[in-house]
Amino acid sequence: MYAIVEIAGQQFKVAKDQKVFVNRLSTEEGEKVDFDNVLLIGDGDKTTLGAPAIDGALIGAKVLRHLKGDKVIVFKKKRRKGYRVKNGHRQALTEIVIESIVASGAKKAEKAAPKKETKKSESKAEAVATEKAAPKAKPAAGKAKGKADDLKKIEGVGPKAAEAMVNAGLDTFAKVAKAKPEAIEAILAEASSRLAHLVANTWPQQAQLAADGKWDELKELQENLDGGRK
Repeated sequence: MYAIVEIAGQQFKVAKDQKVFVNRLSTEEGEKVDFDNVLLIGDGDKTTLGAPAIDGALIGAKVLRHLKGDKVIVFKKKRRKGYRVKNGHRQALTEIVIESIVASGAKKAEKAAPKKETKKSESKAEAVATEKAAPKAKPAAGKAKGKADDLKKIEGVGPKAAEAMVNAGLDTFAKVAKAKPEAIEAILAEASSRLAHLVANTWPQQAQLAADGKWDELKELQENLDGGRK
């Protein structure tokens, strides 16, 4: 039996006991993780297709380790302009092993847990909403327009990640600096599965330097980072 499942924004063909390298997950090493976005399951001559996902299908896996991939060199050059830029990148990865493939009936067992989580998420959403309302009143008195900071100046934050944080109320460097990396990663994962692999362990530190206007120190810090990670 094999399956095609979406994990951290990528699709993989997996089988039981197979080891797979995926984009960095927030799950700790040694813990188990489930993936319910199963697009296809093949069992011998029988093939089940989802629309787009298969109801009740579940892939069970275990996180083995977190690591970085091989370095990729990105070189840019413009002719007759004297422009040359050379950068290196190592993708943050997680190695998992597939422990089980359930074709149907998995969602019934999981329904009880998500209901509790949704209540918690609703309470968190209400708390974030109240936090949004309070800061907005203060800038209205001191500033004519409460514009959000350009969070993309934080290394590792792209346009979609910045949009997700702004929607969650983290629209300034000062607010990001006070937030915990785990809370930021949770916001990104809830916003989109394509953002679940991002690691925000240095984002509050970078945001604090930006909020204090210490751009030289921020630049020096970012030179020692790899995609915003230590």
